Amino acid sequence: MALSLDFLALPLMVAASLVFISVLAGVLSTRKGFSFLLVFLLVGTLAGEDGPGGLVFDDFRLAFWVGNVALAVILLDGGLRTDFTTFRTGLKPSLLLATLGVVVCTAITGAAAHWLLDLSWPLALLVGAIVGSTDAAAVFSLLKSSGVRLNERVAATLEIESGMNDPMAVYLTLTFIGVALAAAAAPGQAGGLDAVEVLRTLLQQFGWGAALGLCSGFALAELLQRLGRGTYGSGGIRALLVVSGGLAVFGATTWLGGSGFLAVYAMGVITGNRARRQVRAVLSAMDGYAWLSQAGMFLLLGLLVTPSALLRTLWPALGVSLVLMLVARPLSVWLCLAPLRFNVREMTFISWVGLRGAVPIVLAVFPLMAGAPDAPIFFNVAFVVVLTSLLLQGSTIAWSATRLGVTLPDPTDAAQARLVYGDFVIDAGTPMDQLCAFYGLPVPAEPAQTLGQWLNDELNRPPVAGDSAMLGAAELSVRLMDGAQIAQVGIKLG
Repeated sequence: MALSLDFLALPLMVAASLVFISVLAGVLSTRKGFSFLLVFLLVGTLAGEDGPGGLVFDDFRLAFWVGNVALAVILLDGGLRTDFTTFRTGLKPSLLLATLGVVVCTAITGAAAHWLLDLSWPLALLVGAIVGSTDAAAVFSLLKSSGVRLNERVAATLEIESGMNDPMAVYLTLTFIGVALAAAAAPGQAGGLDAVEVLRTLLQQFGWGAALGLCSGFALAELLQRLGRGTYGSGGIRALLVVSGGLAVFGATTWLGGSGFLAVYAMGVITGNRARRQVRAVLSAMDGYAWLSQAGMFLLLGLLVTPSALLRTLWPALGVSLVLMLVARPLSVWLCLAPLRFNVREMTFISWVGLRGAVPIVLAVFPLMAGAPDAPIFFNVAFVVVLTSLLLQGSTIAWSATRLGVTLPDPTDAAQARLVYGDFVIDAGTPMDQLCAFYGLPVPAEPAQTLGQWLNDELNRPPVAGDSAMLGAAELSVRLMDGAQIAQVGIKLG
């Protein structure tokens, strides 16, 4: 009797065909402004049991495993591409958004879920925790494919936040699962939390994640530098080395009770900056790994969804999604960023680009695996939130960035640069009294200071290209930075 290879051929044919169709549809859909990730999710849904494909897939454990591995690869790739200089402007706001911002989003969205879905407070706050963080896969890929060049402050804040806020979301999700299970086991009791245990778990998540991520990053950077440029140091082999090392660190950190997501992102940042020349050769291969991870993850998560079950909670879930996008996210952004002197346009854009992707769907699998009450509701709500976020927010990134004026001109487009910065370029070392006398502008209180010093004082925050301040009828804009110092200023006369 001949050996049948159908068990290999059929699943491989189906999986490869789904990826091929998704990529082809994604290439065509991006011309209309739709996200690649949205296409992957929809193709997976159409291939599922309620769609034309009719594939029955309900292995949540496999989806959970694949989702976590894929997110680790995506975060590693994002970390490798993050320059240390972006932390000058992005670290403080990102830390606030990744901690306080996630808590505020969780609380407000949880209140909406309590009212719209008629859930108990522990379960409602669990819904808020599941959808409370932005998604690295969505942010990294959509900012890259949007075609716009954001100013450094906005881009750094969004990218670093998406790489750092997963630990808080995972921590809150696990915490509220514990509360919900305790309340279900003892009806009528609050199922309170031990404050000391909460603090210990939080410190363990962030402590192990940061420590192992930083140490492994230094170690991997040293190893890559020692490999040199020989055959075994080629881009493909080195990329495989980086990915396998990142996944090993992710697994070890998670096993020790830390945040594997934080560890793998920190590892990528350290490695990418300390072994910059060696890492540059792996970025092309890493891009392929990251896209394959996103494709597999979103297709698998789409297959898990049963649209007929989704319809039963569709309208309340849409209400939760709208509250998250229009109330919870904007309020959390304003609370965190207004004290740091972000302007209204920057905060509005960051509020709108609070993209939700695979992370909420992966987190929604946690209560299903833990046997929490009403667990299927969480998955359905998370899917609706992700779908609306990718459809409404993901497809309008370029448009909203342009409308809000947070983009920078292409360095090669002289006409656009003049439109943004003005016709005149002035060295930042020019004394203010000379500048004001030449252009007939009001003299500031300290006329002896340089233009760069005056503009830096007026901004009262780390300057980036595109920042501007008014002096009389003239608008003075940061045109070029030299590290942390302003090098050139553009002037537009009223």
